[in-house]
Amino acid sequence: MLEHVLSLNPDYQVKKFNSAKDFFAALHEKPNVISLDYSLPDATGEEILKKIKLESPDSKVIVISSQEDIKVAINLLKIGVYDYIVKDEDTKDRLWHSIQNIRENTDLKKEIETLKEEVVRKYDFSKTIIGNSPAINRVFNLIEKATKTNITISLTGETGTGKEVAAKCIHYNSERSNKPFVAINIAAIPKDLLESELFGHEKGAFTGAVARRIGKFEEAHKGTLFLDEIGEMDLNMQSKLLRALQERELSRVGSNELIKFDVRIIVATHKNLLEEVKQGNFREDLYYRLLGLPINLPPLRERENDVLLIAKHYMELFCKENKLPPKVLSTEAKKIILNHHFPGNIRELKSIIELSTVMSDGKEILPEHLNITANNSLENFIIKDATLKEFNIKLIQYYLDLYNSDVIKVAKKLDIGKSTIYRMIQNKELNIQKKQHESAMLN
Repeated sequence: MLEHVLSLNPDYQVKKFNSAKDFFAALHEKPNVISLDYSLPDATGEEILKKIKLESPDSKVIVISSQEDIKVAINLLKIGVYDYIVKDEDTKDRLWHSIQNIRENTDLKKEIETLKEEVVRKYDFSKTIIGNSPAINRVFNLIEKATKTNITISLTGETGTGKEVAAKCIHYNSERSNKPFVAINIAAIPKDLLESELFGHEKGAFTGAVARRIGKFEEAHKGTLFLDEIGEMDLNMQSKLLRALQERELSRVGSNELIKFDVRIIVATHKNLLEEVKQGNFREDLYYRLLGLPINLPPLRERENDVLLIAKHYMELFCKENKLPPKVLSTEAKKIILNHHFPGNIRELKSIIELSTVMSDGKEILPEHLNITANNSLENFIIKDATLKEFNIKLIQYYLDLYNSDVIKVAKKLDIGKSTIYRMIQNKELNIQKKQHESAMLN
């Protein structure tokens, strides 16, 4: 009767066994669900359960028995039985609903596992952090080392270099990838509330604490806690953080109870923390506690042609997300991007590319579509201890590259005589393509 009822669902493949011997012979098939009568002629329910746990531990077991002893049911549930059903006129309905619940939970677990796999693929650092310059390859090497241990990681680099992306890459490629990644920006939290954010609080601990709340450390238990802008933490909070890290335990605000935690720490800052230590703004003992494995994210200007690879990535991504036809950077646009200083690093590049993709009506992104001006790139021309002559040479060279060595156009742009540029070319102070130079001289 039970076999018939379950077989009514076409998604179920149902097999019936009349003895433990026949069942054991088929156990290697590792069924999703096993409906087990606790009293069989050739084996006890306990013997069968032990065999199932050994050979097919992922199978869910539903025990059906005529015994109504509550102690038996509790004992079975303790050793891992999914459900215990007493034989009566409702047995088939209860079995049907129990299996439905198992199926829903199984589907949910599969969906969660799929999502976790997608997250891991998303944060494959060799694909997430785009580039092949020597500077970024050094970062790849350090990230790979970081994923193999639980050592504290300190990420440094200018604003917009991708420190949080690097932190996620480390977490999602480590043994903790199935546990939470919890991020908190220290600079964004008022200092009076930071302790509560990190360690949590009890009800009534302060005005507005209407209920118990766990902090980021408890939230990240068994996973990774990313403390961004750690250099902005005030000295009083630094001492509390140090104690928590040393003891691997915390107490919520308003409580004396000590709570153990297991958290991997990754910190990030755009500041020079060692300099902050020297100036008395950061505790030396906390600095060395957090230093761990230092990874410096290089600024975009030090990553050579990576800037074009990243620009291409964001352009393709933006076009895909907004259902726009594919676009490419023109040769002139590439030169402008390569010559730009990018003080905002990758974040600035992404903003520029997205805007230029919108502004371009054709298949090509041209210089006029880029929100980059000479003033924005002034940092490119500044050379420490440079003379005025050296500065002028660099400025003129920039516009020669920008305008494809069109001397007349550059002369008009900078309001200088074209003969001045020709003289600097002849003196080999400027580089220009030979063919275009000769054509300009003939003109």
